[in-house]
Amino acid sequence: MRPTPGSTPWLLAHEMRLGWRGVLARRGENRRSGWVALVSVALVTLLAGVPLGFMMRRIEITVTPTGIVLADAVLAVIFSLMLSQTVAAAADVLYDRGDLDLLFSSPISPRKVLTVRFAAIALNLFLVFSAFLGPFLVPIALIAHPPWLAAFGVLAVIAVAATACGLVVAMALFRAIGPRRTRTIAQVLSALIGAGFFLVTQARTIFGHAAGSVWSDLMAAAPAIPLPPAAALPLKALMGDPGALAILLAAAVAMFAGVNLWLGGRFAADSAAAGGAEASAIKARTKPVAFTGGAFAATVRKELRLMARDAALMSQVMLRVLYLLPLAFVLLRNAGTRETLALPGGAAALTFVAGQVAASLSWITVSAEDAPDLIACAPTPVATFRQAKLVAAFIPVAILLTPILGVLIVLNPGVGLAATAGCVATALANGLINIWYQRPAKRSEFRRRRGSSWFSTLVELLVGAAIAAATGLAAAGQPWAVIPALVAGVLLLVIRRTDAQIATALRAAAR
Repeated sequence: MRPTPGSTPWLLAHEMRLGWRGVLARRGENRRSGWVALVSVALVTLLAGVPLGFMMRRIEITVTPTGIVLADAVLAVIFSLMLSQTVAAAADVLYDRGDLDLLFSSPISPRKVLTVRFAAIALNLFLVFSAFLGPFLVPIALIAHPPWLAAFGVLAVIAVAATACGLVVAMALFRAIGPRRTRTIAQVLSALIGAGFFLVTQARTIFGHAAGSVWSDLMAAAPAIPLPPAAALPLKALMGDPGALAILLAAAVAMFAGVNLWLGGRFAADSAAAGGAEASAIKARTKPVAFTGGAFAATVRKELRLMARDAALMSQVMLRVLYLLPLAFVLLRNAGTRETLALPGGAAALTFVAGQVAASLSWITVSAEDAPDLIACAPTPVATFRQAKLVAAFIPVAILLTPILGVLIVLNPGVGLAATAGCVATALANGLINIWYQRPAKRSEFRRRRGSSWFSTLVELLVGAAIAAATGLAAAGQPWAVIPALVAGVLLLVIRRTDAQIATALRAAAR
């Protein structure tokens, strides 16, 4: 039986359908990518979830201060990740969808529209995190502890609560800084929140052994921490206590309902203001710029200016940059203290992450093009434009890495030169991959795609890992570094496309 048009289930199904379309758009609507995802989930379940389930059969979890603190800390990490996604989703609702005016003018109640849209954000969060954690939770529950299936209920509670808090943060930003800057700040804030838990857990690595392990210190101090009675509710709910789960769910639903009632009217007005602010911002940015320095220099300036303008798109790269900085800090600290055993691994990790940052920027500059036909028929060779786009992508990476690699070369010349060569090689390799397998689209669509095709991503990972391995071996002074370097070179030769093949692929994609 189909839901009645205009009803809450009908609107919720529509929202979920739009979300699924966005997923397909990000994955290129390729059936193979769907099968790859299903096979990956099955392999993780069989190779990791099932063995973990058998291991957990011998482990009994009890409600102790240590268990309570550990459960609360893990759920706090998951909450922070969900909160980052909610802030970004709220910004998308305000700015990118552009359909609230149409919905508000329909016979459907605005309150129902907003309630369903907020509920869809929470439901999407729950489904995404369930897909990631399900291959581990389901085998553990079925093999060892069936009551632990209640963990999915706890995920639903966290999703609802994170949605409520994320909406409050988004609306507070709107009120504090206005509609023009809200999307940019929201996207940047989502990246910062998402990476915050990683940086906190790496305190021992970043600051040295004196800082101690965050988790070990937390577990050691847990028995002495005065815990309120409510602190045990998450652990009890995870273990299948229906009373604890019902209390948490009721609290989350009450929070969600309160936020919905509080923000409903403001959200409608702010959405209209957001549309006007976006139009005025575009108009204000339209200024004539002199075309000097030739096509190459003009293209480089254009790409750098576009990247600087679109912080919402660039925030997708920020997460990888935040991972790069701790690695660089650890590498320099080890080089300064002459801890040579940690240097090769640090150089390899820095090379790999630098390559991923370069890959993301290359994907944006090469494929994010609003007028590919205009470039194709320009009197300048297409190779010139491609080279300029790669240079524009590499400039931010060079600015970020130059001081790090310069200091590393001074402290340890061998490791510094190996890391420099590895970073240059992986950046060039990933840039070429994005040229060979480019998928031009309007820049606005890239905020929803979130990444290049699955094939390009897979090849970037394989080539980056091979070059990182070669860098680590070279930093350690091992002659075997030539083997992974040759593997990376062979992979690039196998997947290489000529200009004619690139043109053919682009024409086929345009049909």
